[in-house]
Amino acid sequence: MPLLEPKPEALRPEAVRTPSVDRVPDRQAPGTPEPLRGDLIALLGPGKVLWKVSDLVKYASDASPYRFVPQVVVVPEDIDDISAVLSYAHGRGREVVFRAAGTSLNGQAQGEDILVDVRHHWTGIEVLDDGAQARIGPGTTVVRANAALARHGRLLGPDPASAIACTIGGVVANNASGMTAGTTRNSYRTVSSLTFVLPSGTVVDTADPAADADLARAEPRLCEGLLALKAEIEADAALTARIRAKYEIKNTNGYRLDAFLDGTTPVQILRGLMVGSEGTFGFISEVVFDTLPLDRRISTALLFFPSLTAAAAAVPRFNEAGAIAVELMDGNTLRASVSVQGVPADWAELPKETAALLVEFRAPDEHGQEAYERAAAAAVEGLDLVAPVPSVTNGFTRDAKVISGYWKARKAFVTAVGGSRPSGTTLITEDFAVPPSRLAEACEALLSLQADHGFDAAVAGHAAHGNLHFLLAFDAAKPSDVDRYAAFMDDFCRLTVERFDGSLKAEHATGRNIAPFLELEWGPTATELMWRTKQIIDPDGVLAPRIVLDRDPKAHLRGLKTIPEVEEIADPCIECGFCEPTCPSHDLTTSPRQRIVLRREMMRQPGGSPVETQLLDAYGYDAVDTCAGDSTCKLACPVGIDTGAMMKDFRHRRHSPREERIAALTAKNFKAVEAAARLAVAAADRIGDRLGDGPLETITALARKAVRPDLVPEWLPEIPGAAARKLPRTSRAGASAVYYPACVNRIFGGPEGHRGPSLPQAVVAVSARAGKPVWIPEDVAGTCCATIWHSKGYDEGNAVMANRIVEAAWGWTAGGKLPLVVDASSCTLGIAHEVVPYLTDDNRELHRELTIVDSLVWAADELLPELTVLRKTGSAVLHPTCSMQHLDDVQQLRTVAEACAEEVVIPDDAGCCAFAGDRGMLHKELTASATAKEAAEVNGREYDAYLSANRMCEIGMDRATGHSYHSVLMELERATRPGAVVR
Repeated sequence: MPLLEPKPEALRPEAVRTPSVDRVPDRQAPGTPEPLRGDLIALLGPGKVLWKVSDLVKYASDASPYRFVPQVVVVPEDIDDISAVLSYAHGRGREVVFRAAGTSLNGQAQGEDILVDVRHHWTGIEVLDDGAQARIGPGTTVVRANAALARHGRLLGPDPASAIACTIGGVVANNASGMTAGTTRNSYRTVSSLTFVLPSGTVVDTADPAADADLARAEPRLCEGLLALKAEIEADAALTARIRAKYEIKNTNGYRLDAFLDGTTPVQILRGLMVGSEGTFGFISEVVFDTLPLDRRISTALLFFPSLTAAAAAVPRFNEAGAIAVELMDGNTLRASVSVQGVPADWAELPKETAALLVEFRAPDEHGQEAYERAAAAAVEGLDLVAPVPSVTNGFTRDAKVISGYWKARKAFVTAVGGSRPSGTTLITEDFAVPPSRLAEACEALLSLQADHGFDAAVAGHAAHGNLHFLLAFDAAKPSDVDRYAAFMDDFCRLTVERFDGSLKAEHATGRNIAPFLELEWGPTATELMWRTKQIIDPDGVLAPRIVLDRDPKAHLRGLKTIPEVEEIADPCIECGFCEPTCPSHDLTTSPRQRIVLRREMMRQPGGSPVETQLLDAYGYDAVDTCAGDSTCKLACPVGIDTGAMMKDFRHRRHSPREERIAALTAKNFKAVEAAARLAVAAADRIGDRLGDGPLETITALARKAVRPDLVPEWLPEIPGAAARKLPRTSRAGASAVYYPACVNRIFGGPEGHRGPSLPQAVVAVSARAGKPVWIPEDVAGTCCATIWHSKGYDEGNAVMANRIVEAAWGWTAGGKLPLVVDASSCTLGIAHEVVPYLTDDNRELHRELTIVDSLVWAADELLPELTVLRKTGSAVLHPTCSMQHLDDVQQLRTVAEACAEEVVIPDDAGCCAFAGDRGMLHKELTASATAKEAAEVNGREYDAYLSANRMCEIGMDRATGHSYHSVLMELERATRPGAVVR
């Protein structure tokens, strides 16, 4: 064991705990039992089988109120792996559930036996016919697919609110629709073809002209059974009419029986049945969508009404005017959304009875937009609108930023309201539809029913389509609360079906919580047809049992998860998974959601239990060490949960007092440390030149093994040589700004083989060239943005350096009279925001007087207007860093790059590189995993320049891509330099 290896006990929860009824039992502490573990490892290989109890726990939860712990998790790479798992399950009488993003709200992504993760190796999009179609892997998020299609002026029809995280496989398997899809733009209507694997292992590509002939040879009984059901349905006129009527409004409850009416062959019928089948008929390995036009002329309004019923009554006006979206939000939803960044704070003061409609029109051109705006104005005329708080305008706008804010509030419905629920309660999300003409009546009935059962639910929905969502919170650990929920569900389902002839699931699919009520909605004949369809396609019941069809009338009450309280920063988490695609470690170890899920399981356990011990043993590396600490999870989370901050706190908990003292001493003597680091880098560079990088890699590897991998960096060949010992000479007299070269740019030099000025020289030169000279203080050595200590959880050292840099900056800038320009985005973020909690009261006052400017903003806003671009490179690819995301200056990166290059590309898969200062040298596997998709996209073609604005991130991208990245400010200096220039 390394000398300074931290003890897992440091992370043991300190709170007094009462063991939960749904805790993982002690017998599961060893993880996957034999022979299941050994069989699957032999079948697939050890890298594709996750068997530790920590693996099982982190996959046991999704965005739903349910929690089922699988026996094993497998991560297949291709269809052969899928077929092997299905064959094994058939032969051993086991069950299989497929899971992609885990954003489903009804437990569809949970299994009690073999759980198959189909997100990791199943991404990718191929744009076809100039965007008219797209071939997409099931693990690809909707946002990622639409990013590729947007360049062609196209988009997908389904647009669920969880588009940032949900994947195509789940969207199709649940027939998820969203804000604008309705009944005409959903997956059932816009999927052109599917490739899927049946439970038997047979692979079907519905686009293949020979698909029916091949299927008839491989599965004759299945083909005969489907055609027999089709004939039976078509022979029953009343049933046929009933099926057609059920899909006149949104409906995802049960199987798509209209597939038997719409398809003429077994393959065509299967293509329809697979949509909305929730993984119970097979695995969808590829989808070809017919795409839709991306109308870019948008007019949107958020209109406020005195009541929910008043808002609902206004919906038909906007439907008739041609609105593509009419979204309803009640007072609870509006008030809860103030937790979402950008939402007006005064919404918290809205009266509870208030409701709002988010109305949007989209047109392809100015003429169409003006016509829609006239229709919208006519629809608004005479409405009883209210303006209870100053921020309410009740007007249509074309402002993209305002519109984006409206949609952020609407899309955060589940997460924002869920985040504000009472601590320790479970969140239930219900979704139903009624004929749009009866929406107001349904709202009134729903509010009355909630009051009868003691619920104060939040309500929102796709009002244009008669589709409402509402949220209920209750304590699943209390039998009385569960009974209250059960009684409500009984009454709600009867109300929806018997009074409104509505759909019990409009777009979230049946799942576990509506399966017992399927027959109530569809009746015995249609329900029995669904059971027979399942028997024909999956006769052994291998796939996803109890998820769509379940004869247990109380099935929806089984597996409800308790939500024990955890650290305050993470307690609001509803496990929605929005954070996962942005997390650098989600393909390597754990995601933010999983870090919280594991923590909650520790809280369910009695102290010292075998399960808790195993979880703690794994948590150090899987959760704490491999967190990049970039906090992009906070940006993706609608309620701003910063799991990165929680991991930094855990790092602090693991430090011994001696480690904290050493870290503080390093901060106090950082001038000497900085000089020593620069000398060490220079010496290592010379050794590398003479002997190669091998000896340095060996030495650091041995030191890491002896001391601790999380303390000793590993030497990487991509580490550049040392920076010049002296910074450029500048003058304070006449300076427009103070220029602060970050310590990484004072220690590390530019990319290998770079010709031209260093970054500090480039910033000084280009600023002078623009007539806005900068001054570098002579005493910058020994100062730092404090991120070195902050990222590792060294609180005392962090406080030392945070206060030092603020005091120094205040003096340099003459008390804030001059801006402080910082040349590394992570350091800008550190000085502008991250140091604040560690400042003394006096220094917090000084900090308020400072104007801290990222060098990208300085270049884009202050320098570019005064510069003459003399030359451009051909093409440039950019790496926006996570700090740029936090600072909201990615656009400035693009602006500067566009001044320097004819073509500028930001990869669709760009994300945090996870180099995170030195974390990429502590855990190089983290950066390798985090950058894999972006690097593959970058290396798909050649570029003339590879640009960013943070030295350590540039090193990380050098390693990931094999190309040399440098600061966009160095490129700007080259583009504007008088005279001849050699690259």
